[in-house]
Amino acid sequence: MYSDLTGQVMNGSQRVLILAPHTDDAELGCGGTIARLLASNADVHLVAFSTCEESLPEDAPRGLLRDEFIESMRALGMPDGNARTFSYRVRHFPAHRQQVLEDLVKLRRELNPAIVFIPASSDTHQDHQTLHAEGVRAFRGGTILGYELPWNHITFSAQAFVTLSRSNLQAKWEALTAYKSQFQLARNYFSWEFIEGLARVRGAQVKVDYAEAFEVVRIKW
Repeated sequence: MYSDLTGQVMNGSQRVLILAPHTDDAELGCGGTIARLLASNADVHLVAFSTCEESLPEDAPRGLLRDEFIESMRALGMPDGNARTFSYRVRHFPAHRQQVLEDLVKLRRELNPAIVFIPASSDTHQDHQTLHAEGVRAFRGGTILGYELPWNHITFSAQAFVTLSRSNLQAKWEALTAYKSQFQLARNYFSWEFIEGLARVRGAQVKVDYAEAFEVVRIKW
């Protein structure tokens, strides 16, 4: 069932779409999985809906996070043209639900992905909640997995695990180091200790060294 779909994804005959509310969310939530998929020559596409210009210091270049996102994608090995950004205002997604849905429907028609990764249903951030809800509406005909961002969760229910090699985890970390602006904020989840620690915990749950965990929203096979 799921292994058949995974095989089709890994050999490039099926497409994967990762949806991120903001630049860096996808790398934090499923960067190791992205690295594993790309290393297997899977057809991976990633869309970040906001470059969070309003969250930057006043003296920072307005395109700073977009530039860091591009550098992060290069670190992961994302093919040119497979990653893009939209310009939604950070923390204002709920006011633009219909436009978010319309953009998601356009992506579905353009890419027709077999698997879609979105923020998990228990994510408490308002932008993440909106992208989850509208992502389920737009892609409910296929397989949907929800990724975790633990600082946004009160609880998280994991039913699917992607096992990672050390090199997958290292690629995730290298992608995150592109976000120099975020390291300056000294958030504890922007640290190797956190990234490796969470991967070890998730790996221990499925008896491997490293893994990322996902909520199964829907499976289609």
